[in-house]
Amino acid sequence: MPEGNPTGVVYGIILVGALMAAESGHHESYLDMIASAVVATVAYWLLHAYSSVLGTRLATGGSLNVRALWMSLVSEWAIVKGAAIPMIALLLAWATGAAQETAVTAALWSAVAGIVAFELAAGIRSHASAGELALQVGVGATMGIAILALRSLLL
Repeated sequence: MPEGNPTGVVYGIILVGALMAAESGHHESYLDMIASAVVATVAYWLLHAYSSVLGTRLATGGSLNVRALWMSLVSEWAIVKGAAIPMIALLLAWATGAAQETAVTAALWSAVAGIVAFELAAGIRSHASAGELALQVGVGATMGIAILALRSLLL
């Protein structure tokens, strides 16, 4: 189970999965694809951290300070950890000499598997009944299928 900020981990998986689905076939090289994923991940990480701090300040009337910003950056680092799952699959496929399209497919399926696995873990952790567990895994699978559908629509 992801510690600290599991929402961020799931968000990171979905972020890079959707990005790769949308951009598959649009990059000339692995490096271009990886750079795009890293830049998007870092941007979302920074934006989430900043928006969290700003939202808190708007709600409480507090002022911006380094400690609050740092704590938010640390908390939102979970987005980067989640994004690493499909990026690692992409890097492994590249290292084994797979074609770029095959590597993107592997990264997408790792994102789908990650979402379904986390949904399964959440269901087990909540002591869900068999029916509830099936529903939860079905929701995770639906989210994964949405990522795969995005790729199909944009090819």
